[in-house]
Amino acid sequence: MTPRLPTALTRGAQAAQTWLLLGTLVPLGIIAVCTLMLLQLRQDAWDKAERTAQNLLQVIERDIDRNVEIIDLALKSVVENLQMYDLEEISPRFRQRILFDRAVNARDLGVMLVLDEHGNALYDAAGWPARRINGADREYFRAHKADPGIGLHISRPVISQLNGTPVVVLSRRIGLSDQSFSGIVLGSLSLSYFDSLFARIKLGREGTINLFLDDGTRLVRYPEPNPELAPNFADSANFQRFRRERSGSFVGVTHSDGVQRLYAFTQVGGLPLILNVALSTDEIEAEWRGKALVIGAMLLALCGLTIGLSFLIAWELRRRSEAEAALARLSRTDALTGLPNRRAFEEAFARTFAEARRRGEPLPLLVVDADHFKRYNDRHGHAVGDRVLQGIAGALSASARRPADLVARVGGEEFAILLPGTDAEGAVSVAERVHAAVAGLVVEAEGASVGRITVSVGLALGLPREGGTPGALFDLADAALYEAKATGRDRTCYALMDVDGCKAA
Repeated sequence: MTPRLPTALTRGAQAAQTWLLLGTLVPLGIIAVCTLMLLQLRQDAWDKAERTAQNLLQVIERDIDRNVEIIDLALKSVVENLQMYDLEEISPRFRQRILFDRAVNARDLGVMLVLDEHGNALYDAAGWPARRINGADREYFRAHKADPGIGLHISRPVISQLNGTPVVVLSRRIGLSDQSFSGIVLGSLSLSYFDSLFARIKLGREGTINLFLDDGTRLVRYPEPNPELAPNFADSANFQRFRRERSGSFVGVTHSDGVQRLYAFTQVGGLPLILNVALSTDEIEAEWRGKALVIGAMLLALCGLTIGLSFLIAWELRRRSEAEAALARLSRTDALTGLPNRRAFEEAFARTFAEARRRGEPLPLLVVDADHFKRYNDRHGHAVGDRVLQGIAGALSASARRPADLVARVGGEEFAILLPGTDAEGAVSVAERVHAAVAGLVVEAEGASVGRITVSVGLALGLPREGGTPGALFDLADAALYEAKATGRDRTCYALMDVDGCKAA
C-alpha cells in the first residue's frame, strides 16, 4: 500500500484549476459584455441612420410637395381666368398679368403655356405673342384629351421643345361648360431643380435619392443621373414594395448596382410621386466597424494577456505544489531504500487500524530486522551495509505484492510490513516468502560475497474491533521479533491472538 501523500499537491492542483477557470471565465464574461455593448452600438448606428433618412425624406418631401402645389395653384389660376374673362378683348399686357400673375410665385417654374385643343400655343408666360410650339403629340396632352377627370397630371421626363433640357411637365385640362376639350395649361419643372434640391443633402458615398412616378417611371436619381431619360422600374421588387406600402423603411439590394441599402420611402403628399432616400448599409456601419475593430483588438489583447497570465500563475501554482508534494514525499520516504519511512508508516498504520476496526477485520503486522547487521558495517564498511539494506528492502517489497500491503523502513535495519485484509495463514505465508527472498540475496564486497543474509521476523495479529491501539499492536510484533532474535535468529515468532510461538526459516 502506498502511503497517502499530503494534500499539498491536491490543493495546488485545485488552485491551478481555479485560476485557469477564472482566467478563462473572466475574459469570456468581458467578451460577452463587450459584445453586447458593440451590438448595442451597432443598433444605435442603425437607429441613427433610420432617423436621419426619415428626417431627410421629410424635408425633401415637403419641399417637392410645396413647390408642386405652388405650380399647380398657378395652373388653376390660369384655368379659372380663361373661363372668367374675354381675354381677346383685353390688351396683351393686361392679359399676361391676368393669366400668369401667380406664376411669379413659382420660383422653379420653367415654361408656362396655354395650348388650344389642337396643341398649338395660345398664350405664353414668357411674353406676347406666344412662341410657336405644338404639343399635340405629347403624352400629357393626349392624356387630358382622353380623360376629363384627370386633374393635375405630372408627365414622365421629356426634352423641352423650347430649350432642349429634360423637364417634367405639370398640366391641367381646360374645359368649356359643356365639358368639351379646349386645350391644356402646362408648366415645366426642370430636372435640375431636383439636383439643386438634393445637392444640399449629405448621403455618403453610396447613398442615393430617387423620385418615381406611381407607374414606376423614375424621374430623377441623385447623385448619379438616370442612364436614360425615363427608365421604368415597375417590375422591381423594391418599387413594388414602395407602391404597396406607400411609406416606411426596409433594407434591400439595389438591382442596378448590387449595393445593399437602407431605404426610407414615402408618397409625396397626395401626388402620384414616390420618394426614397437610400443609405448604404456599409457606410451606416463603417464608423461602428472601426470602433468595433479597435475595441475588439484591445479586448482580444487584454483577454489574451489575462488568459496567458492565468496559465502562467496556474503553472507556477502547479509547479510549487509539485515541489511541495515532492518535498512531502521526501519527508515520508527513506532516502536509502526508497521505502516509506517511519513517519509515513505511522500515518498509514493509524488509518489502516481504524479501517480494520470499522470493518471488523484482523490486521497482521510483521516487524523485520536484519540479523548481525553490525557485522557487515564493521567488516566491509557502511557502503556494503547500505547495499544489504537495499537488498532486504527489495526482498520485502517482492514478498508483499498486493496493492494494499505496506512495506516501510522504521529504523536503522528494522522494517515493518502491514497486511490489511489478510488472515493469520496469509501473514505466515508472507513471512515465509520474506525469509526465502532474503536468503536468496547476493551482496558482494571486494569481488566476493558477504555471505548468507538472514532476517528475524516478529508477527502479530491484532483484532482492532476488540480494542487496543496501533502502538500496542506494534509492541506485540516487536516483542515477537526480540523473541526470534533470542531463540537463534533467522526465524519468525508469532503473537497470533492467544497463540504464541516461533518457527525457524
